[in-house]
Amino acid sequence: MEIVVKNVGLEQLDMLMKWRMIVLHEVFSVPLENKIKELEQQNRCYYQLMLPSEGHISCFAYAENKIVGCGGMCIYQEMPSPDNYSGKCAYIMNIYTCPQFRKQGVGKAIVKWLLEQAHERHITKIYLETSELGRILYQKIGFTAMQNMMEYKE
Repeated sequence: MEIVVKNVGLEQLDMLMKWRMIVLHEVFSVPLENKIKELEQQNRCYYQLMLPSEGHISCFAYAENKIVGCGGMCIYQEMPSPDNYSGKCAYIMNIYTCPQFRKQGVGKAIVKWLLEQAHERHITKIYLETSELGRILYQKIGFTAMQNMMEYKE
């Protein structure tokens, strides 16, 4: 099966939103019938702001001329440091493959495409969060567990 990954722009915003909501429902275990209107609107506004400025890169994976997966990458600037002289960072997210196409290289193709996009922009600090299901894929690609990270929750 040939997998082709392509950039997604604002001209495909409605389709992008459809896929984003599927991902959110699956990741956060919210039934699809339970539309989260405010969250959906905030995501739409985010894409409208960030896609044109390349603060976010989105893509679809196609097989047999059908969308079978998606992914995204937030690009942002942090203060330069010895481990990241440019301060450019990328956060890979929203990696999703339709269940019937899993274990066929779709997720790998999406992540590799996003890594190419980061490298074209001279971004070397690239990270992601993962589920247990995704951990093996990301390790095979070259990601390693981060140490010394903490999260604040109120």
